[in-house]
Amino acid sequence: MLLEGQVHGSVAQGVGQILMEQVVFDVESAQLLTASLMDYALPRADNLCNLRVDSLCVPTKLNPLGAKGAGEAGTIGSLAAVVNAIIDALSPLGVRELDMSVTSERVWRAIRRKTESLRGSTQGA
Repeated sequence: MLLEGQVHGSVAQGVGQILMEQVVFDVESAQLLTASLMDYALPRADNLCNLRVDSLCVPTKLNPLGAKGAGEAGTIGSLAAVVNAIIDALSPLGVRELDMSVTSERVWRAIRRKTESLRGSTQGA
């Protein structure tokens, strides 16, 4: 159960990092605009789907309990899975990469940029 909670938490951290978390500074004053949790988005439990965690328990021989740490292993896979799903969804438009965080605004701008360039190329033909 501890491992499952560790995986759930690290997947949430990965999803937050790729989709929500963004440090924003004012361009003119260099004032941090996301200095509190009111302004800095973090994932909540209701932002995530249900996860099924499968694990294979293989005790280590390096300590008497056979225990091993899981760390934040789910973060690594969730980052790649989410960003690849977004890029895959946008690939018909020719979008091949997006900078983190992949906020809804960045996705919208990428779609708009590609559709405008497609419109421009068909008008010139």
